[in-house]
Amino acid sequence: MFQILALIYLVVVNVAAFAAFARDKRLAIEGRRRVPEDRLLALAFLGGSIGAKIAQMSLRHKIRKEPFRQQLNGIISVQIVALAAAFAIAYLAH
Repeated sequence: MFQILALIYLVVVNVAAFAAFARDKRLAIEGRRRVPEDRLLALAFLGGSIGAKIAQMSLRHKIRKEPFRQQLNGIISVQIVALAAAFAIAYLAH
């Protein structure tokens, strides 16, 4: 049951991250007030890093903004290391 809920959570947060990037891109084109970068990064940090990165690359949004790009890549790196550690601990526990 936990795994199903975790999967649902990850799907929802990744869709939300993608949607937030798409909205920010649209607002930027229209010259309107933008989605704050800390909110975009928070969605990535909370598990939406895949949706954020896919949006960043497919929408070509914030790909040259260097501090933001480094922070997003840092979040992804930390999540990969944490996931690898979780798998290693689970493997060694058996």
